[in-house]
Amino acid sequence: MKNIQVIDGALNCTFSLFQATDEEFMLLFPAPRQDIQYAEDLAGLPQQNDINAALQRIWERPVRKQDVQGIHGTLFYQLQRYKSVFRDKREEAVDPGAINQAQRRLFGIT
Repeated sequence: MKNIQVIDGALNCTFSLFQATDEEFMLLFPAPRQDIQYAEDLAGLPQQNDINAALQRIWERPVRKQDVQGIHGTLFYQLQRYKSVFRDKREEAVDPGAINQAQRRLFGIT
């Protein structure tokens, strides 16, 4: 199972975590090493029926933050403004100006 954190633009956003099977995760994050996705971009992906069904199942699998063993993906809703920060939809490809020096070393960004 993979853990997905959902972050939306609402003031009452809870930054909730949900579990997805490996197959469901690949539907939502189809590019190699992709760990960022924008809900608005899901409509442009193939297999829409499968994606919608996967999301229905995923919403039924919330997980407590203290119980997760890692976050494998972030799904943004109504936050396309972050596309300039995560241009390649991968955390490690973040805009260097958005992170501190220790994070740049971690991601191998100079």
